Order: sequence, then C-alpha cells, then structure tokens
Amino acid sequence: MKVLTSKEEELMGFFWKEGPLFVKQMLDFYEEPKPHFNTLSTIVRGLEDKKFLSHQTFGNTYQYFAIVSEEDYRKGTLKNVISKYFNNSYLGVVSSLIKEEDISLEELKQLITEVENAHKK
Repeated sequence: MKVLTSKEEELMGFFWKEGPLFVKQMLDFYEEPKPHFNTLSTIVRGLEDKKFLSHQTFGNTYQYFAIVSEEDYRKGTLKNVISKYFNNSYLGVVSSLIKEEDISLEELKQLITEVENAHKK
C-alpha cells in the first residue's frame, strides 16, 4: 500500500468520517485561513491516482468517495512500519515497546491473552 502524506491522511480522514464529499464541502472542515479550493482539488486527485479515492460525476463536478477503508490503511501502514523499522519482526516491535516502557506489564499480559485466544479460533 502506498504511503500518504500528512495532508493526504487528513483528507482521507474526512472521507472515512463523513462519507462521499465534493471538494467544495471539504472547505467547511477547516478554520480560517482555509486552504484554497485548487489545493484541495489537487490533493484529492492525487489520492484518486493512488487508488485511495474514486468519484461519481454530477454534471460538471465530482463527488469523491473512499475505496480504501481506514482499517485497511491502518493495517498497511503498520505493516510498512514493522517492515521498515523492525525487519518484519513483531517480537522486535513488542520488545521495543517494553524497553521504552510504552507498554505496561498488564497490557503485555492482555496482549498475550489476545494472541492465545486468536490461535484457539
């Protein structure tokens, strides 16, 4: 899955939360100073090129909608991070979280329980 910029992720968040949108509607999600319509339109077209969005034509305008779910993007992003920074090692990820004290003993026990339950199914 392709990596998105922070602006692209921000716009995808609007589609995941709100559903299909016209670019003009997206301007309502911003406070002043609002981004320029053409800027948003360029980003949206880029997301369509990357196969994250598609559109439906209404006269001379387009309504865009997500074709990649937030869950699929999250999973793909996590896999990319694990591959890039942890040599595809989930154990390396957990070990790093433990070393940095970003995960408690209780959370680790819960994780072990979830893994055991997943393997029982």
